[in-house]
Amino acid sequence: MVTAWEAAAAVCDPEVPVLTIEDLGVLRGVEVDGRHVTVTITPTYSGCPAVSAIRDDVVLALTRAGYADVDVRLTLSPAWTTDWMSEDGKRKLLAYGIAPPTERRAVGPIPVQLAVRCPQCGSLDTREVSRFGSTSCKALYACRSCLEPFDHFKVH
Repeated sequence: MVTAWEAAAAVCDPEVPVLTIEDLGVLRGVEVDGRHVTVTITPTYSGCPAVSAIRDDVVLALTRAGYADVDVRLTLSPAWTTDWMSEDGKRKLLAYGIAPPTERRAVGPIPVQLAVRCPQCGSLDTREVSRFGSTSCKALYACRSCLEPFDHFKVH
């Protein structure tokens, strides 16, 4: 039998279907009490429109795995950060054509990102076209080398 964590962790993000909610770091906890499961998720943004779809998909995945009673709880504190995204998730983003977020440092000077590497050709000769891309957690960029547009997952 699939564990409750495995069932919930396999749920794909509805906006970036190559990522699971575990890859994103959105899945924060799974508690099992008999056949009752409580799943805690933290959305990438407090107003993320994908939350209800994620909630429904988690309930469906756990019900299919044999858990009769599923409760999905939303927590906004602490706020989601790209630091919670797995390295595997970042690789999946890049392979999908989305520039992954760069790493953040917890202390010290705040690094200024001068360029975002194009996921298509690898060039650093890129520019931000719009602070918001296909979803609010991404910015729209264009590559001056290969001329392709691409999303960049914003660092938070």
